[in-house]
Amino acid sequence: MTDEAVTGPAAFTALGRDVREALSEQGFDSPTEPQRRAIGPIANGENVVVVAPTGSGKTETAMLPVFDALSGENRFGIGALYITPLRALNRDMRERLEWWGQTLGVEIDVRHGDTTDYQRQKQANDPPDVMVTTPETLQAMLTGKKLRRALEDVDHVVIDEIHELAVSKRGAQLSIGLERLRELSDSFQRIGLSATVHDPDQIGKLLTGNRQWRVIEVDVGSALDVSVQAPEVRAEDEQLASELMTDPTVASHVRKIDELVAENEATLAFVNTRQTAEALGSRLKELGTRIGIHHGSLAKETRIDVESAFKNGEIDGLLCTSSMELGIDVGHVDHVIQYNSPRQVARLLQRIGRAGHREGDISSGTIITSNPDDVMESLVIAHRAKNGAVEPAPIHHGSLDTVANQIAGLAMDFGELSAPRAYDIVTRAYPFTELAEEQFKAVVRELASNNVVWLEEDADRLEKRRGTWQYFYQNLSMIPDEATYDVEDVASGSQVGTLDERFVVNFASLGEVFIQRGEMWRITELDEEDEVVTVSPIEDPAGEVPSWTGQEIPVPQVVAQDLGELRGVAGSQLAAGGDTTSVARSLNKRYEVDTETIATGLETLADHSDEGYPVTTDDQLLVESGNGTVVINACFGHQTNETLGRLVSALLGQQTGSSVGLETDPYRIELTVPRGVRANDVVSIIRDTDPDHVRSIIELSLKNADSLKFKLAQVATSFGALKRWRGSANARFGKNRLLQALEGTPVYDEAIREIFHEELAVDDAGTILEAVQAGDIEIETVSGHTPVGSGGRDSGTELLTPENADASVIETVKERIQNDRVILFCLHCTDWKRKTSVKRVSEQPNCPECNSTRVTALNPWDDETVSAVRATDKSDEEQKQTERAYKAASLVQSHGKQAVIALAARGVGPRNAARIINKLREDEDDFYRDILSREREYARTRSFW
Repeated sequence: MTDEAVTGPAAFTALGRDVREALSEQGFDSPTEPQRRAIGPIANGENVVVVAPTGSGKTETAMLPVFDALSGENRFGIGALYITPLRALNRDMRERLEWWGQTLGVEIDVRHGDTTDYQRQKQANDPPDVMVTTPETLQAMLTGKKLRRALEDVDHVVIDEIHELAVSKRGAQLSIGLERLRELSDSFQRIGLSATVHDPDQIGKLLTGNRQWRVIEVDVGSALDVSVQAPEVRAEDEQLASELMTDPTVASHVRKIDELVAENEATLAFVNTRQTAEALGSRLKELGTRIGIHHGSLAKETRIDVESAFKNGEIDGLLCTSSMELGIDVGHVDHVIQYNSPRQVARLLQRIGRAGHREGDISSGTIITSNPDDVMESLVIAHRAKNGAVEPAPIHHGSLDTVANQIAGLAMDFGELSAPRAYDIVTRAYPFTELAEEQFKAVVRELASNNVVWLEEDADRLEKRRGTWQYFYQNLSMIPDEATYDVEDVASGSQVGTLDERFVVNFASLGEVFIQRGEMWRITELDEEDEVVTVSPIEDPAGEVPSWTGQEIPVPQVVAQDLGELRGVAGSQLAAGGDTTSVARSLNKRYEVDTETIATGLETLADHSDEGYPVTTDDQLLVESGNGTVVINACFGHQTNETLGRLVSALLGQQTGSSVGLETDPYRIELTVPRGVRANDVVSIIRDTDPDHVRSIIELSLKNADSLKFKLAQVATSFGALKRWRGSANARFGKNRLLQALEGTPVYDEAIREIFHEELAVDDAGTILEAVQAGDIEIETVSGHTPVGSGGRDSGTELLTPENADASVIETVKERIQNDRVILFCLHCTDWKRKTSVKRVSEQPNCPECNSTRVTALNPWDDETVSAVRATDKSDEEQKQTERAYKAASLVQSHGKQAVIALAARGVGPRNAARIINKLREDEDDFYRDILSREREYARTRSFW
């Protein structure tokens, strides 16, 4: 190791002769920017974090010095680990590094969950010099007797796309895994490869355990050319809309994407959800665009085929989700399209950064927007991206189920070890440096009580036991285990893709039509036991778009605040008499986007200003009320608004004794309130609530939420307290059983911590309350709903399915509901209860025992409500169940079988059933269309209920 690392154009001189000759043979005349700055320090043996866009040569930056160090060495074990977040990246890295390995005499192999037993045995007996693997497979490798010997020789660990791991529990798990590796191989060089991040030092601490490291960051903003466009609806889009069975606005988007794909040789088109990929892909294929679809729920073979087709020029574009953000090799990309706002600066930089990368290239991209909020958010994000202003992305500190997972791993590693030694290893990892000894002991006791490890308390020793092996291998991954169904083509028997269980539970039934791979499929068979959906292809442009969980990208507070600032500037100019065009011209100097697009983004704000309403900004709230709702216009982002919304709804519910509905987006909190509640009631809560009480109020409100119940089940599994759990609608826990059993345990503490970390922003919400109460944030109130306040009702949706489902879909919905089962239960005598199919219900149900028409209709599994009605001394929850039963009975009494049909729909309670029934409509099909609309809304929001 030299004292001074070689950098700059001469960086390759830091490498040995064999590597330099290989570089010349490959035509690498001069290093890329990250190579100029990082190869020298890496060759010098330093721990390094390289922050640069995908495609800028980061892999070679890390691996050329590693190859140089390994070539010519004679060792038994593994010299270097190359860890990636995805198996697909494993495959890519193997192919990308193979030539270098063969040329330099360095053996490279891949190991992950699909590696055959034969190959695993071969790797254990004759380890490669470089092992390409995933964080989960490293966990398994650390416990293998022969592989532990091979890992003793590790001198270098490279973690690719480390930013992707850092913000999840996978990163926390890996950080302890590296400390377990250090127990075998002592010190080793650590190299992290990352896209642009807010705080590279956090990545460095995670990578090294807060040991010495260097950050080498390449500025990407200056090499970025991003345009924001709001396609104008043209005359031809009207005809196109008819052909594609969509509306003219979506048709204009489809046309614009088609034009951009045609203008470039190779285009990646990113969307924010898999639903959008499927829906948009089906329209583009109808149009004849040469584009493929790529997302994580498609079969592996399908993804590989479409990647190859794009790389070989057989298709011109790839419609993809976040999986393609990472460095999967699909060849050169000319241009990147982002459909709808990317929501986050980091995502835009990662996605647009995939274009270009030839020497001197600019990464070019186009954001296609769909509504005023979308335009303004995109303007803000593009501006921040050009200035390198990436939002914070906090890592998971102190996740207790990760500690549980790694305690079992240490027991597997050593057979037995002292608890203090295990605590020392765990707390060397950066996310756990502040883990209290008492918390650690509580986790160990929980594992011991679940028969995962043996705890000898007197001697303070941990030992492996019979259940350790099974627990550890069932919990290699920190990704929650949720059921997915394989989708198989009945004709070919090949796998089309997968569906999340929530989609299957809510929509999948025989005859249902849905979109996957951009094609239409009808369900012919549904095997719940083997979790297989068998389908046949059909020609139908109006299928349902599947829902997959965990997909919504939250807008960070800093982005929402910048949008609020933009609203303030534009709003004051509009209020002073400016029109959208003149104001857009003034904003053009800052945002460098065409005037017409900016003017489109100002349309709602202009309507708002014309009516004389105050503008919501970064330091002003607007609370409006009317028609049973109160809307808090607040530019604080998804998580902070969700927290404020839960706080206000919980306190309002407590004050009124009624439930309060809640929907949030980055700029609005919409509350469905009991009669008599007004804007000032909400303002009083915001002004009077002690900021120090936010956390306790939110935690208390979570105890009534299904989200905590599901999270508890997932975390309990990772502690070994439950056997493998799937989020099945059929696996129904008693309302409070899990909560009562686990409250006060590390399982409960971790479930709460995780919800606070991933869904909410408690500290930020408390800070906002403080600012309001100090007068730094103003609050205005208005009666009625404003254009800006109403704008959120359609601004957040990305569903491209037509508003009116076609006749075949309606017929399927009818048939499904008629065959669904319901419980009919008499509330007058409470003796008669009958479970039957909807089609067998009479036009006016009545009780055969007492002849009363006060009959309620319940879901077929809802025996709890029957028990609640019959209970004499009712709990609060039983009282609520009883009230819902009586509301449903009132509907059945007034509207007969029509009410039973509405109540039998999925996720439609008495209040929504009443809205459906009371709506004037032309024919029966519209009645079922309204039911379908409510079911879709329920499917999108169910995880928050």
